[in-house]
Amino acid sequence: MQPSPLDIQSHLYSSFLQASTYDVALRVSGTWNAVYKLHRVVLIQSGFLRSLFTSGFSESAVKLTTLRNGTDEINITFDDLNITRAAQSHSIPRICISRLYGGGPSLHISPNLIPTTNYPLTPPFSGIVESEEIPPGTHPATPRFLQSLLATAIYLSIPSVASQALALIFKTIGPNTVLQYLNFACGISAPCKEDVIEEPEAAVGLENVAQLLDLDEVVDFVPSVRPGGFKSRSLDGSDRNSSVLSAASSAESATGDFDHPSHEILSTSHHYGAVSDKIGEACVCWLTRWATDILQLEADGDVSFRPRGLSSLNPSKVAAVISDKTTSIKPPVIWGSGGLSAKWAAAIISADTLFIKNEKERYNLARSVVALRRCGGILEEEEPFWTDVFEHGIYYSNMTFEDILYISQDICPITTRPYVSLSTLQASHWTQSILRHHILNRGRVSSPGSPSSPAPRDKELGINLTTADILGRITKADKHDTITSEKDKPYFPVFSDASLRIGDSGTNVFTTPTGTPLSMEDLFNPSHLAAHNHPRPAGVQGTSLTNMSTREENFFGIMNARFSGHRCIESDSTGKFRWSPFPPFRFSVEFWDIDLLKEKSRLHSQTIWHAGSLFNVYVQIVRKKGQAQLGIYLHRQSIVDIPPCSAPSLVTHIQTAEDGNLTGPSGRQLYTRQLSLPSTVNVPSSPTHYSPSIHPPTRSTTPSANPNHARPSSPPSPSASPPLTYPSISGTYPPTPTTFAPQQPYRDPRASVSAYFAISCASATGSSQTRFSSSPDVFSVSQSWGWKSSTLRTEDFVEVGIQTLPNPSVRGDEISFRATVLLGLV
Repeated sequence: MQPSPLDIQSHLYSSFLQASTYDVALRVSGTWNAVYKLHRVVLIQSGFLRSLFTSGFSESAVKLTTLRNGTDEINITFDDLNITRAAQSHSIPRICISRLYGGGPSLHISPNLIPTTNYPLTPPFSGIVESEEIPPGTHPATPRFLQSLLATAIYLSIPSVASQALALIFKTIGPNTVLQYLNFACGISAPCKEDVIEEPEAAVGLENVAQLLDLDEVVDFVPSVRPGGFKSRSLDGSDRNSSVLSAASSAESATGDFDHPSHEILSTSHHYGAVSDKIGEACVCWLTRWATDILQLEADGDVSFRPRGLSSLNPSKVAAVISDKTTSIKPPVIWGSGGLSAKWAAAIISADTLFIKNEKERYNLARSVVALRRCGGILEEEEPFWTDVFEHGIYYSNMTFEDILYISQDICPITTRPYVSLSTLQASHWTQSILRHHILNRGRVSSPGSPSSPAPRDKELGINLTTADILGRITKADKHDTITSEKDKPYFPVFSDASLRIGDSGTNVFTTPTGTPLSMEDLFNPSHLAAHNHPRPAGVQGTSLTNMSTREENFFGIMNARFSGHRCIESDSTGKFRWSPFPPFRFSVEFWDIDLLKEKSRLHSQTIWHAGSLFNVYVQIVRKKGQAQLGIYLHRQSIVDIPPCSAPSLVTHIQTAEDGNLTGPSGRQLYTRQLSLPSTVNVPSSPTHYSPSIHPPTRSTTPSANPNHARPSSPPSPSASPPLTYPSISGTYPPTPTTFAPQQPYRDPRASVSAYFAISCASATGSSQTRFSSSPDVFSVSQSWGWKSSTLRTEDFVEVGIQTLPNPSVRGDEISFRATVLLGLV
């Protein structure tokens, strides 16, 4: 009878545990020294070791000697702190090697570290403390352990182990781990937070697979070349300044509290290419989604400080948990001293994808963070970053004049100076006035570009400039000795059609989409760009122009798209890219209970005013073949019958099951509140919208209301939206929020306007974002543009097919679908 593959695997694993018939010995050195008796035929699954055996690979990190019994001994030294600084780091190689033999212990993650759709800030911050009991036979995987496991797997080039470690890191990004992981992504060897669970001395079940030796026998050399595609960087100069830690904890980091004897090792840090970037993306996605909530947590944990004037769109209930004396939850330090560095804090506050209601709220956030950081005294090295935030990170031209006037009189009690210079506020008011003049005097205002600029199209204002126009302005200013102001003048890119998913991919990390085993090359692939992205003009660096690059240099993709004149020229050698001298309007929207939304019904956001027009965002569920897609659309709203917006509400009767619990159409238990249903509104029959989707839809048989609405630059075919309907749920409806029209200083007299926009949609736990951007579209009144896609992590918010949402228990009102919008006219 032939042995089965399982029999062969069991035989090999038994040989590994008993060190029988081994033909190679691995002598591994780090903060420990151990010898592993292994088998070549198994080790060649590691790309690094396969190179040693089959390709004549040689480097200073490896010494190959032959023992008297004919067995080869390979000496390997780990100089990477991410591998060696774990308290019991010699357990990491054991687990990596055991995986090559098809065995080893399962990894156990503390449930208190795992955000879920029920508890997106992890269970402890919702008042739930899960048991820390470790199941027998499993190995505790702390955040520090996962970092070491990932670094070791990359070093040894074992993609299956690296992908598992990466997936578990994504799974545990939360309030208590986000800064630790962000430092890891930036290659910063900062001390790790003490883990609640104590790691065992050796990998569970693998205590006897290695022979530990004295540290005096550690091989005395440091590798200069590293496999797996990662690099070593010095912490001197710019790299030290790029640390995500604040000055308080940077000082602690510099001491190297790692229990490591080698100064040379402490002076290096490690970056793992695209793998590090993916972790950084997930961390900044989380920070931009939860920034205001986390500040409130820190404020409630410090009675000496309260944020002033800061209100989240969703009033979180976690603050009540912190103040409850029956709990012992210590809020994480993220915004305060010892948390984010001023550089990173400033970048997050200024980020276009930050979830914040509007620019006035962004100012309040910045003001509160600065007040929190200045509570213990002013740090001179931080002040330039705060100045930059208040001068450039907030678009005051998109505020009302009343807000600008208020800010001009807002004095910091510590510095006794205004937060914002009067010249900055005056310049923003001037920008407002120019845009208003263009809109109200359309057709009587000349284009701001050079004489070579083409005449604006009918629906456009003619306010954009090409790169060639900017170059002409600078050249002209140079003749009059005014080049400095023109070169430094800010411009904002006019978006093109693109889509991007950054952060946690949400896919099976062990295989590719085709089901084949994951390779190291697959693991190092950058974030996915949709296939229908439009090519940009030759020579245009699209990643920098559209903020699609996700590296540490641009804070993993959240840096706001603000370019000086000379940077515009450097970025576009063709001179054809379009720029706007007016900053885009930034606002955020939030939707609750969209899983109760019936198909093709709409749930609207609040309505905002920008440049003479009203806009809002709505979401819509589309089901096809039992699967759900979530659509999100930007809508130009009529000034008549503004729809009520989605909001959390108190529980009311919907449908009572036999056991008395509240249930929805699927029979699962509902939350402690009910869907905020929009009331019926009067809209034009069959309003049209077009949906440039990641997966382009087929043309609808319903004709467009206006054939001129076709969008030649959009990759998908246009489709008409169905008639507007709203959900119908039996029982008593809760009162919808009273809807007021926003303040409208003036109205755009044009029936149609041309606008570009971008929408960034956050996942439920915040570790990923799906971003869409659109080239200029024509918006008539009551017309919408947007996307419907299965890539919006629909499963986080909507029941997919017959599957119910995970953990269908009572959920808090912090569970919502959040998105940020950028909107600009052309």
